[in-house]
Amino acid sequence: MRVFTTNEEIVAAVGDELGVSDWVTITQEQVNTFADATGDHQWIHVDVERAQRESPFGGPIAHGYLSLSLLPMLGWQIYKVDGARMGINYGSNKVRFPAPVPVGASVRLRSSLKSAEVLADGAVQMVVTQVLEIDGVQKPAVVAETISRVAF
Repeated sequence: MRVFTTNEEIVAAVGDELGVSDWVTITQEQVNTFADATGDHQWIHVDVERAQRESPFGGPIAHGYLSLSLLPMLGWQIYKVDGARMGINYGSNKVRFPAPVPVGASVRLRSSLKSAEVLADGAVQMVVTQVLEIDGVQKPAVVAETISRVAF
């Protein structure tokens, strides 16, 4: 776990790999709950029998946005900022879904600090390259540049 306590420490870490999370297994229950929360009940995600029969993936797959939504949870295993008044999600520069995540697969997050800039108000803006890896699969599930702001 990488721990930052000042803007200077964050800026000094630009270019560093911040770390790698533990593996987490994607379950059909998670996929179904996400489908209920978002209203996205496309059969490739929630109809197990049809997905096994008709899907080019051989079974149900996680929603791309479900995979993306795992980044904050897994990111907490990789790094944290102690002593901050607040941290906010400022957005993403880009998000790609190179490979589907089959239900039952395990994924983990690898994070690197691409850039960090101290803003006029004293907060630091961090751009973190996030790669959600799938166990045993060459291509990642998600590649994203996330932007956050941290104020001390």
